Amino acid sequence: QVQLVESGGGLVQAGGSLRLSCAASGRTFSRYAMGWFRQAPGKEREFVAAISRGGTPSYADSVKGRFTISRDNTRNRVYLQMNSLKPEDTAVYYCATRPNVVAFDPPQYDSWGQGTQVTVSS
Repeated sequence: QVQLVESGGGLVQAGGSLRLSCAASGRTFSRYAMGWFRQAPGKEREFVAAISRGGTPSYADSVKGRFTISRDNTRNRVYLQMNSLKPEDTAVYYCATRPNVVAFDPPQYDSWGQGTQVTVSS
């Protein structure tokens, strides 16, 4: 399994921006699809964004146009740029990975980070 560590979470006011980073271990990072998920209190973990091995992004409708996922295979990093943040974006954000192709369901991902808290105030 790949070891993942998220960072960049924090408290931000509505309308603000935040950039999350995920550092991955291993020498085969480029072979993995990467995803970002989030979980708010009392809710199930939900898909936010994913990026393919080739860099093609996918987004949940709730974040489309506001969030941007990217990856840097030379640094074993995946990023989530979050703009125009809303209070409903408040959640713990998790980085995850799976072999080869993108998926949108949490059980299909093999490795997970510890999560980073994002809180958006009104």
